[in-house]
This record gives sequence, C-alpha cells and structure tokens, in this order.
Amino acid sequence: MDRIRAFLAPVKPAADEYEPLAEDESGTLAGSTYREATPFSWLEYSIFALIGVAMLWAWNMFLAAAPYFQTRFQSDPWIAANSQSAILTVFTVTTLLALFILSNMQSTANYPLRINAALLINAVVFGLLTASTSSFLDVSPKIYLAFVLLMVASTAWAAGLMQNGAFAFAASFGRPEYTQGIMAGQGVAGILPPLTQMLSFLAFSDTSPGIPPSPDQPSDSATSSQKNGGGGSTAAFIYFLTAVILSAVTVAAFIPLVRRHTHLRRRQRSTAPPPSDSSPRRHVPLPTLLVKLRWLAASVFTCFAVTMFFPVFTAKILSVHDPSRAGKLFAPGAFIPLAFFFWNLGDLAGRVSTMLPRFSLRHRPRLLFGIGLARAGLLPLYLMCNLHGKGAVVGSDLFYLLLVQFPFGLTNGWLGSSSMMAAGEWVAEDEREAAGGFMGMCLVGGLAVGSVLSFTAAGV
Repeated sequence: MDRIRAFLAPVKPAADEYEPLAEDESGTLAGSTYREATPFSWLEYSIFALIGVAMLWAWNMFLAAAPYFQTRFQSDPWIAANSQSAILTVFTVTTLLALFILSNMQSTANYPLRINAALLINAVVFGLLTASTSSFLDVSPKIYLAFVLLMVASTAWAAGLMQNGAFAFAASFGRPEYTQGIMAGQGVAGILPPLTQMLSFLAFSDTSPGIPPSPDQPSDSATSSQKNGGGGSTAAFIYFLTAVILSAVTVAAFIPLVRRHTHLRRRQRSTAPPPSDSSPRRHVPLPTLLVKLRWLAASVFTCFAVTMFFPVFTAKILSVHDPSRAGKLFAPGAFIPLAFFFWNLGDLAGRVSTMLPRFSLRHRPRLLFGIGLARAGLLPLYLMCNLHGKGAVVGSDLFYLLLVQFPFGLTNGWLGSSSMMAAGEWVAEDEREAAGGFMGMCLVGGLAVGSVLSFTAAGV
C-alpha cells in the first residue's frame, strides 16, 4: 500500500530526470508570491471555462457538421471523401502559423484584445455560415468547398489569437486551475456542438443525409439533396447561429475578468519592489522555453497529433442498424454527431479529472510523453467498426461508442490537460505568459501534423 501511495503522490522528480531550471523555487508556483496574492475564484474559473468553450467551439462545429457538408459535397465523390481532412489541415496549419507569429510578439502583446478580436471574427464567420444554409444552395461543390475553407481559415486565425491570448492571460494569474478551466471549457465545446447538431437534425430534418460516399463509390442521387441542403437547412441554420450567440455572451462575460486582472496587477505593483527592467513585458525566446518544457511540449504535441485521426474515421463510420427500421437516431445525420459527442464526453471527463492532483501526473513529464506515444495503439480499433456501412468486425454500436470513442477521448483530455497545466510550474514567474502561449503553439502544432497525416486515412 505504501508503494501505491508513493506512486500516486505528486512528488517532485529527481534532478537527473527533469527539473525546473531556476536555481530556487522563486520561479515556480511553489515559491510564487503572486499565487498568494491571487486567491482562487470560482467565478473567474467559470469565465475562463467559457473562454475555453468559445476557443474550440468553431473547431468542433466544423467537425460535427460533417453530415451537413456531405450533403453539399456528395455530387463530387473526391471532395466528399477528402473534405474532412482538408478542413482539418486548413484549420490547424493556419492556427499554427498564427500562433508562431503571435508567440514572437510578446513584449507589446495585448492578450485581452486578441481574445476579443477572435470572438468578433467568429461571430462574423458563423453569421455568414448561417446565411449560407438558406442562400446559394445550388452552387457547385468546388465553390462551396472554397467558401467553407475560407471560413475555416478565418476561424483558425481567430483560434490562434484566442489560444495565444487565453493561455497567456490565464497563466498571468499564477493559478494552474484557470488553465485547467480553459481546458475543461474546450471539453464542453466538444460536447455541445455535436449535441446541438444531433438534436437539430432529429427535430427539423424530414429526411436523413445520404451515407458519406466511400472513395470508390460515387453518388448519383446528390442533385436533389444538394438543392435542399440535405433536408437539414433549418437544422444547420440553428446549429451555426448558436456560435454567433456564444461569441456575444463570451465578450460580455470577459469584461469583468479583464477589470479584475487590471486590479490585481495594480495591487501587485504597489506592493512589489520596482522592477529593474522598464519594458512592459519580458521577451522569452522560444528555444529557452523548448529547453525548459521539452518533455511537456513533446507530450502535448504527440497527444494531439495522434488524436487528429479520429475525426476522419468518425465521419465515415455508420451505425450497424438500419435507420429506416431502427429510427432517425441511427441515420448518419444523427449518428455521426452522436459519435463525436461520445468522444468529446470522454475528452471532457479526462480534462476534469486533472482537477484531482493525484491523477494529473504533471510532475512526471517523461511518463506523459510515453503515454502520448502509446495512444497510437488505439487507432486500429476504428478499423473494426462499420466504415462506410460496409460491415463491422464487431457488429455493435456500443462497442464503437463506449470502447473506442469514449476511451480515445478520455486519454486525450487527461493527457492534454496534464501537460498544459504543468507548464507554469517549470518556468520562472515572469515566463509564465510566454510558456502558456508556447504550449498552445505546441498543441496546435500537433494538430497540424496530425491533420496532414490524416490524409493517409482519407481513402480508408
């Protein structure tokens, strides 16, 4: 029993394994006076969680909207088969580019402004997507794909602004719980869009979207479905409109948090000795952060690179039940969002579990990296499911939802949150903002590499 307790206890690693590079504890949370001056607030935690929801809302909406996009693309089999990977790649590569640029603009960075700008961009983009569900329904798949990818790139740039701004802003409070709040909010953002899409489809769609075509199976019945939006224009309208509303609500909730942060900063300056450096913010080179956070950066990068295969498989896996007999819930328009929901439910559970320090393992960075690599072993399970409706090795929807989707999401949320929360504990206090932005860049870097690699599974 003593050995088990010793393993679970969040003890500090030995010097030869992995340790902060500061000579004492002044650069860690344990030695931070700012941590003592910033008491934990559930209200502030909730606002950061809401920011996390808004941060990944656009990303998850594009994933969960796969059935609707299939109805607009199905007259072109190649676009239908590769659209999901194209969306993933454009989003992640654009976000990575934005984060790389923003991470090198630390000294004069206005993080609250970046967050507000991102929310405004999302509101405009999803306003246009909402309008597109009732206008220009007869455009060709190529034109509509170009429009969608432009919207994806815009929201990706907004995601970069928000990733960089939110993680840096949260780190400046000196409370790792607030970073965890953002990660938990991202988990909620994964649950609500597919749930909204599924309920909207069940409530407003009279017909189910067609089965996503396989690469060698063109669709000849696309014309009528394309013209009416696959019977889901009303559902998609409501679905995209929720993103506009969420952006507005987040802007309103963010205002008091900025005021609180300004007040804390002023109080800290009034009690602290005057700094020797008069610059507004210290610039921390990325190589310095890479040296200090090498295992944590590799962990979060690997975690999300492996994760990027799941959207491609999820958009192609159908229920083993016939929707004409079993009900609309088993039609692709509802079942695919349901599968995204289960993955994100596991992801949220994993993120929330890191609130318990004994389950975070954030003081064991090398072990986190090893777990990130081991997650790749879960991917072959998707090949045992009902790809393109051609039959499953294990003919059970429960196997797919509970033993494939949920565990894969659970490990993603737990590993990603543990790695992100640990970053602030391995750098000096004045490096936390830069460390938050750097870890966000590593996260998106993993997403970008994974999305490009996901093209290898596009033809499955």
